[in-house]
Amino acid sequence: MRLMRFPAGLLAGLSLTVLSGAAVAAQPGTVTVDSAGVVRYIEKGQPPVVIHLTVEQAQSRRAAQGNHGSHGKPGGGSQTNDLIYNGGTGGVGVETAPAIYLVLWGSQWNNNDPSGEAGILESFLGSMGGSKWLNTVTQYCQKVSSGTIYCNGAGTPAGNQSGMLVNFWYDNGSAAPARPKQSDFAAEAVRAASHFGNTAAGSNDSTQYVIATATGNNSSGFGRQYCAYHSYTTSSYGDVAYTNLPYITDAGASCGANFNGLGADAGITIVEGHEAAETITDQFPSGGWLDSGGSEIGDKCAWISSGQGASADVSLGGNTYPVQSLWSNAFNGGAGGCVLSY
Repeated sequence: MRLMRFPAGLLAGLSLTVLSGAAVAAQPGTVTVDSAGVVRYIEKGQPPVVIHLTVEQAQSRRAAQGNHGSHGKPGGGSQTNDLIYNGGTGGVGVETAPAIYLVLWGSQWNNNDPSGEAGILESFLGSMGGSKWLNTVTQYCQKVSSGTIYCNGAGTPAGNQSGMLVNFWYDNGSAAPARPKQSDFAAEAVRAASHFGNTAAGSNDSTQYVIATATGNNSSGFGRQYCAYHSYTTSSYGDVAYTNLPYITDAGASCGANFNGLGADAGITIVEGHEAAETITDQFPSGGWLDSGGSEIGDKCAWISSGQGASADVSLGGNTYPVQSLWSNAFNGGAGGCVLSY
């Protein structure tokens, strides 16, 4: 694989429209770019996105990397493969008290939700806070030195309180763009911040906006290049974190339908759970927790079909949802691995 390294400040001035890459967590200030990375620059003038690979991409990448890549052997790893703190972006590395806002964007949602994704998302996001599944995020923190692997009580940890889903909004007064770009999602996230009154300084420091598009209204590349992605944008309200969440069942098996026999709608909660956990631990990519290949807490455990860390149904708030495992640096005596409970 051919790797190219640039000073971090140089990337903002690159004139390339599409650039794929992976941030190097162990060396803050540099970026390693490779064609298979999950950290990618997809629109000129926009910050990087962290993509959720499709089932086929993730499993192919894991097989190609064997025990040595950022995905590595399913379920396990070594300290050199752990998540490492990247120093934060504007002082923010993790969400210490996560506040999630769900935005169902566009009039395309009107009487048009064949898989019932809106209700599933509202229920799942309203149930996951305080769970043992999501508790894995609490071992990661901010206000520690770049290069930190174990917080061990230092800094301020990522939060896992109940009631993370603060509110939701059907922004359906007009149509969303037919194939929305990253900048369109960024603008919608800022619009949502305004709608919910999160306009004061610091009001978005532990907040994420899940921008969900209706069936047939997904951004280009969905289901082939990714299942979802998260990023952030700058605004007069501060940096604003958001997820581009397509209508997951439109992609079928490539984004989780019937994965591990978990049902036709399994991908909805597997993918959004992945994105939520990643935003909590790397709110403004890539200043939070990533491994040396640029993979985040969800990427390292995506689409595991058997053995340690395999995706499964878990109980959250009295309901059962399909989820993937999340990477724990602390697992297996500090060797690290993918876990469904912490």
